[in-house]
Amino acid sequence: MVRSNAESVDGYLSEVPDEHREALTGLRELCRTELKGFVEVMAYGMPAYQRDGNVEIAFASQRRHISLYLMRDDIRTAFEERLAGQDMGKGCLRFRGPERIDLDLVRELLAATSAGPGESR
Repeated sequence: MVRSNAESVDGYLSEVPDEHREALTGLRELCRTELKGFVEVMAYGMPAYQRDGNVEIAFASQRRHISLYLMRDDIRTAFEERLAGQDMGKGCLRFRGPERIDLDLVRELLAATSAGPGESR
């Protein structure tokens, strides 16, 4: 699933492959815990978290991986060294299997995002 037509995050999670659902549900809970002041929405066909109308974080189930979208350049730059060894796309962190999700890294990225506003792409 690259893009969903689901109208809610619950609907999205009901559509993802079984092997990704538990991991995505965990990412959702981590986002809800760490991203204080954010609103959970569906944007770009995936679960997203916005503040002041700007999407700053999103995640998605892809065919071969799970993606965490980091929409702020300042966060990617601040974590450049830590992200250097990770599988990165242009604006996303890819986990090639649910067991490869680095929850500590994700928690740190979310905490840094939550710490203050920034400009999203």
